[in-house]
Amino acid sequence: MIRLEHIGIAVKDLKSANTLYKQLLGKRHYKTEEVASEHVITSFFKTGQSKIELLEATSPESAIARFIEKRGEGIHHIAFEVEDIEVEMERLKEEGFRLLNEKPKRGADNKLVCFVHPKSANGVLVELCQSIKE
Repeated sequence: MIRLEHIGIAVKDLKSANTLYKQLLGKRHYKTEEVASEHVITSFFKTGQSKIELLEATSPESAIARFIEKRGEGIHHIAFEVEDIEVEMERLKEEGFRLLNEKPKRGADNKLVCFVHPKSANGVLVELCQSIKE
């Protein structure tokens, strides 16, 4: 794992959350992106070498909608940048971690992503991120 890439925060209303985090961080978000496969709209703020990702559900079937319904708004996941996501996924499986997907999938911010089940990581949903080189 190279570094903390971002912290994902589930929000009910992306517009008001963008306003709140603009006030909190003293800067505007630099990107908004819809990830249709995950039924979310994301917004990113840069904070030093890491980012804050705000996530708003676009469908009641979204994992973010279910998370908010069960737990309310708040930290949804932490993401770590990796050099080679497939190698890291294999390493984690060998270490006994349970992954939520068998293969990396395309995520927001031009990344390949994979999630580690929270039951394998002390209740924390962990995301692995690899930049897609195009």
